[in-house]
Parts: sequence; C-alpha cells; structure tokens
Amino acid sequence: MAEEKQPKETNPHLRGMKEGKRAGHKKQEAERPKEYPRSALCIFITILLLLAGLAVLIVWSIYRPHKPRFTVVGAAVNHLNTSSPPYLSTSMQFTIVTRNPNRRVSIMYDRLTAYVSYRNQAITPPMVLPPFYHEKKSTVVMYPVLVGERVPVSVEVSDGLVMDEAYGVVGLRVVLLGRLRWKGGAIKTGRYGVYVKCDILVGLKKGFVGQVPLLGSPQCQVDI
Repeated sequence: MAEEKQPKETNPHLRGMKEGKRAGHKKQEAERPKEYPRSALCIFITILLLLAGLAVLIVWSIYRPHKPRFTVVGAAVNHLNTSSPPYLSTSMQFTIVTRNPNRRVSIMYDRLTAYVSYRNQAITPPMVLPPFYHEKKSTVVMYPVLVGERVPVSVEVSDGLVMDEAYGVVGLRVVLLGRLRWKGGAIKTGRYGVYVKCDILVGLKKGFVGQVPLLGSPQCQVDI
C-alpha cells in the first residue's frame, strides 16, 4: 500500500508559531538544569551553617566559661591632698586578687586599665596594666599604683573628702576596664569587654600615710 504523506504546512504564520514553541521548550530545558545546582548550593550552605552553630553550642555547653572573680584585699595611701580651686592629688596602691573559677577554660586579658573614683568622680587617670594569661582554676595577684596629680574635682568631692577624713571612713571605688578572651583547648573566642567595679571602705584620717585598714572586703562586681 502506498504511504500517505503528511501535508506540509503551507501557512507561514502557523509554521512560525510552531517553531517558536519548539524554540521556547528548548530554551526552558536548557535553563532548567542551571537552577538545580544553585538550589543545591543554598541547601548545602544552610546545612553547613546549622552544623557549625550546633558544634559551637555543644562546645560552649561543655566548657561553660564563668566570669572571673576580683577582690580588693589591701590598700595603702601614699598621699591624698586637696587644694584650690579645687584640685585633688593622690597616690594609692591596691592589692587585687583575681580568680579564674573555670576548670576547662583559661582567660587571656589583652588589655586592662585601672583608676580610682570617689563619689562617682574619677580622681586618678586610667593606668594601663600589663596583659596577662589566667590559667584554669588559678589565682593572680595585682599591685597597681594609681596616681593623680592636681585632678580637677567638684566642690562636693573636695568638701566630702574633708568630712569623710574627719569621720575616719572614706568610700572608694576601684575600676578595671579591659578586653578578654576565653580559651578552651585549641578554641579561642572573640574579645569581650570586661568591667570590674570594686566598692571599698577604708579607715583613713587626714594626713595618714601608709597601709590603711579595709572595713570589709566584698567581692567586686564583674560585667562581661
């Protein structure tokens, strides 16, 4: 039997439409495979970030670093004088004990400064202390000498010091500011700001020089 021949499309508009559809399908098929690698890459990055966060959380829960503890255990006054208009000049030395309570984590102090304030006003400029490494479950003792020469103060501070010295009890605040890092094994954290506030009462009469008694030795407040 003779094969029937399919009639050729004679309408150029219909033929152009069919060719356009075929070209569109080929274009979609060519573009579709490119979308899969992109979505797979996004899924891979998301899973990787989730695993990294989970690993950090596990390590943090195992080590669980605690804040260091600071205590002022001694104070000496070399001189403490007021003058007009008013100024305040002082030289003091403090014995500060800091304890790292962590069994698995050591502490690195990259920067630390200290100053003394009286009635919420600094009476010495910040003094830079040397950086140090705090081993696990260890104690470090510091002996900073804080000096201020003719520091401008308010009349309230000047008059308040005269009254407190006459009474024999002076309230001081020793402040330490700095940056620290935690280290557990091979893992080091980023730098964290540390603020230490030590409020102490010393027995001090006007004109006395030397070691002064601490009226109690409370732990300092530590904020990380």
